[in-house]
Amino acid sequence: MKISKRSDVAPFYAMEILKSANEMADNGAEIMHMEAGEPGSGAPSKVLAAAHAALDSSKLGYTESEGDPMLRARIAQHYQDYYGQTVAPEQIAVTMGSSGGLLLAFLTAFDVGDRIAMAEPGYPAYRNTLSALGLEVVGLPAGPETRFQPTVELLERLDKPVQGLIVASPSNPTGTMIPRTEFEAVVKYCDAQGIRIISDEIYHGITYGEPAETVLAFTGNAVVANGFSKYFAMTGWRLGWIIVPPDFVRPIERLAQNMFISPPTLAQLAAIAAFDCREELDLNVARYAENRKILQRALPEAGFGDLAPCDGAFYVYADVTRLTNDSEKFCRQMLQATGVAATPGIDFDTGRGNHYVRFSFAADSDTVARAADALIGWLKPE
Repeated sequence: MKISKRSDVAPFYAMEILKSANEMADNGAEIMHMEAGEPGSGAPSKVLAAAHAALDSSKLGYTESEGDPMLRARIAQHYQDYYGQTVAPEQIAVTMGSSGGLLLAFLTAFDVGDRIAMAEPGYPAYRNTLSALGLEVVGLPAGPETRFQPTVELLERLDKPVQGLIVASPSNPTGTMIPRTEFEAVVKYCDAQGIRIISDEIYHGITYGEPAETVLAFTGNAVVANGFSKYFAMTGWRLGWIIVPPDFVRPIERLAQNMFISPPTLAQLAAIAAFDCREELDLNVARYAENRKILQRALPEAGFGDLAPCDGAFYVYADVTRLTNDSEKFCRQMLQATGVAATPGIDFDTGRGNHYVRFSFAADSDTVARAADALIGWLKPE
């Protein structure tokens, strides 16, 4: 029987490494997980308390397809408080994780055959989801000279027009942010050229200097995707949101009704409390900052090459050219030899990713420190 061509997408190598690491752990090996972008802490205490209260008092039936009105209003208030941006709750759709929000945004913004640009390296699910939807992915080969981020110059070099651009600041896998002046220039260029921006802001709140800027500061034409998995440490609750232009509201609603019915009700009722947990959540960010320092010191000592600046998120993207020309093979060897699980760069850049490895430092600091020692001992023995 037939299997669709659209399903023929690349695997997510972070999850492939995770699977191998779990198999080793089942056989008694000590594993230091640095492959998955998952906070080492669980959901904040007030979220858990709200979830328990909801379980005791609510039927937990369907909500509206765009999400619970109280949660949408609370997200809108967050944008006023945190960014100084006024967002109508009607322009917010709560989704099945930010991934579900991106899927709805892609379906609403683009038609089959449209060309969508994204920086390489970049999050592989963008590329693979776009391909599965019949859209053409146009890679922008970004390097250290552009902080691994898209620029107007890279867009101007394209031989054919694009209909969309995905931006992420901070980004996965590099953690770099787009400087404000460059971000504004990219947005103005895209607005002038009729290029729809999809801004993935899932790592907002996790920065190590200046706070991240939302694309809403520059335009009302973009779609914002965000969620509760990273800063709010609620990965398994599978809850996100998108902010859309007014003419997207009804199409998003129709698609969400048919594809998802509604987001998970328990997660929604609990997530209302997440915005009142900043003190607890900022302690996580302080831990990430310490873990970042550990890796920025240890990886060069172990023999890794240049590291991306890592302005935010919880990743170090390391050049491994000195050590290998095959990042996937290297990651598997590293896992077997040290128990350190990391993600090969081919996940993020099909052309140059064989020269890079991504380490997540979202785990507890003891795990990160032990991983650093193990790598130094493996690659730089006495």
